[in-house]
Amino acid sequence: MSLIPSFFGGRRSNVFDPFSLDVWDPLKDFPFSNSALSASFPRENSAFVSTRVDWKETPEAHVFKADLPGLKKEEVKVEVEDDRVLQISGERSIEKEDKKDEWHRVERSSGKFLRRFRLPENAKIDQVKASMENGVLTVTVPKEEVKKPEVKSIEISG
Repeated sequence: MSLIPSFFGGRRSNVFDPFSLDVWDPLKDFPFSNSALSASFPRENSAFVSTRVDWKETPEAHVFKADLPGLKKEEVKVEVEDDRVLQISGERSIEKEDKKDEWHRVERSSGKFLRRFRLPENAKIDQVKASMENGVLTVTVPKEEVKKPEVKSIEISG
């Protein structure tokens, strides 16, 4: 059971995740009615901009999965910065409009996305691997083995 209320999106949220770099945007879904104000604060279609990413930790690795339907692997970038930050970014272009076509509904999103995650100290950032299959990006970050402390018995004299 989640301690985070459903008004944070109904899915697991990273609002209280100490490793997350997500920044809350209070204007994200605010409808701008003034066109001058709207030009000052351009907004992309938020469904794609806020791409959802699952992060699980297994005994061997940290595994990130992002749903990126319709994107090719060439349209997605996975990077690790020096300060142990995993960055996943990309862009879906807007479909070219043909003047002869009449659109009845446009629900698919387009625009740029960027997600950043601070990796824990046990992440092997030089061995990160990424793969894309059926619109799902999987990034695997291996973990360093936890070394068990060696216990040495000391004989007591006397």
